[in-house]
Formats: sequence, structure tokens, C-alpha cells
Amino acid sequence: MTTRELSYQADGREMIGSFYAPEGGGRHKAVLVCHEGTGLSDTTRDVAKRLAGLGYAAFALDFHGGGKPLPMDQLMSRAGELFGDSPRFRAIGKAGLDVLLAQPEVDSANVAVIGYCMGGALAFELAREGIDLKLAVGLHANLVTGMPAEKGAVKAKILALTGADDPIVDAAQRAAFEEEMRAAEVDWQSFVYGGAKHSFTNPNAGDMGHPGIAYDKKADARSWKAMMNAFDEAF
Repeated sequence: MTTRELSYQADGREMIGSFYAPEGGGRHKAVLVCHEGTGLSDTTRDVAKRLAGLGYAAFALDFHGGGKPLPMDQLMSRAGELFGDSPRFRAIGKAGLDVLLAQPEVDSANVAVIGYCMGGALAFELAREGIDLKLAVGLHANLVTGMPAEKGAVKAKILALTGADDPIVDAAQRAAFEEEMRAAEVDWQSFVYGGAKHSFTNPNAGDMGHPGIAYDKKADARSWKAMMNAFDEAF
């Protein structure tokens, strides 16, 4: 497949994302992939590669800078800043989307955004912004926003994939998100996986040493299948 590292500016930082596309040229349906809160890692790159293997052009953006995970002593303050400033967070996401759309392999009329954890929150923020996307998917995504979707503004179909035992994205947060989607008249779906905790798609989730964060092989497989079904429908 075609691969390249792409450097760009956003939020006063040099971001370095990873782009993947099928060999052979032509334009492909495209996916913006947003990493977990810790930063861009091989886990996220592997998702983008997997999508390219299925025929999509995929760009794993960077929203911390340097194209690598953020040191833990900086993570909480950085995450708090972005979660507390929706316009700033959205601007970072839009910068990554612009990079994806600028690639010659991309069919700009057929674009989706997916994200994991904090990246899932970013995917939903881009959808709330009213950007012309076919689909926005959040996997164990934080669902809270400072700028709820306005009625009729969201063009993308929405898919939220969460764990029933996630202490970070709990039942109250899921209920509030669902009400937001209803009020904004969004085409949305939600799947909740029994027994799954936060970061259930990340095989390295246990390294965090948090009892509420754990990989779940079954939920990982089910959520991928649900996302692929949503891709088929949206595209």
C-alpha cells in the first residue's frame, strides 16, 4: 500500500500524521482516524493500515504534536484544555481533515471520521460542526461537549460504541448524548457492550493500570463489525 508521514501545523504545534492508501492510484473513499487521548501510536496507525487494506484512504491525524504519545505528566492538562475549548479542539480536527482531503488518493465526496476515546470525542465534535461527512464513529468516546449539536446541523450519520462497564463514559453520559442526538434530529445509532470497560479496543489498555480501563476481545470484534456495517450503509 501507499504510505507516507505528513507534517502540518495546528494549535501552534507541528503535527505529524500517517497516511495510508491502496496501491494502484485512483481516488478512494476516505477515513480520518483520531487517536486516543494518550497520543498517536502504532495502535492507531494499525487501524488506518487495516482500513487501507479494505480499500479506503486513511489518515491517522495527530492532535498533540510530534506524531507520538504525550508524556503522562502533560496528558491531563492537555486533555483538560482541549475538552474545555470545543472551538479549539474542532480546529485541530479540521486541520487534520484538510490534510486528508488534500491527498490525491482521496474522494472528497465520501469521507468518514472515526475516533477512539478522546479521538472519538473529536470525531463527534467534527460532526457537530456540520462538516460534510458521511459518518462519524466514536469508540469508547467521551460524549460530553461544550457545544451541543444544533437542530438540523449534523450531516453525518452517527455511531457511538461504548462499554456498559466504562466508568469514564457512564450511563448518565450516554443518556445525555442520546437526548442531544434526538433534539438535533440526527441519524444516530448506539451499541453498548456488556462487561466492556474503557478503551476496550486497545490491546495495550491494561498498561494504564486503571481498573476501569481494559481490553475486551469480544467487544473489540463486535464494535469493528458494527463500524464496517455503518460504513457500508453510509457510503
